[in-house]
Amino acid sequence: MIRLLMHSFDGTPHPLQGNEGQSVLDVAVQAGVAGIDGDCGGQLTCATCHVIVDPEWRDRLPPPVADETDMLDFAATPAGPGSRLACQLRLSMALDGLSLRLPRSQY
Repeated sequence: MIRLLMHSFDGTPHPLQGNEGQSVLDVAVQAGVAGIDGDCGGQLTCATCHVIVDPEWRDRLPPPVADETDMLDFAATPAGPGSRLACQLRLSMALDGLSLRLPRSQY
């Protein structure tokens, strides 16, 4: 199992575990983390799975594809450094311990 730590906007930690290849969105939704929705089911057609990757992890992730950066333009909370869509982040052993946080709002 690959471990990750997601913090709600208020700072509440949510320790999570997922399998290699699973999206961060799927792991969070299955665990019932409030504040991450993924209304499109992870199809890259909404921005309701916006997360902010902690600085020490940003360089370890593959760069976002153009469609992801375009979709982040529609995020309710403006995208900034470390902004990604959780549906596009696939777990791997290299990401064991990944730390990220949720923005103020997805809507």
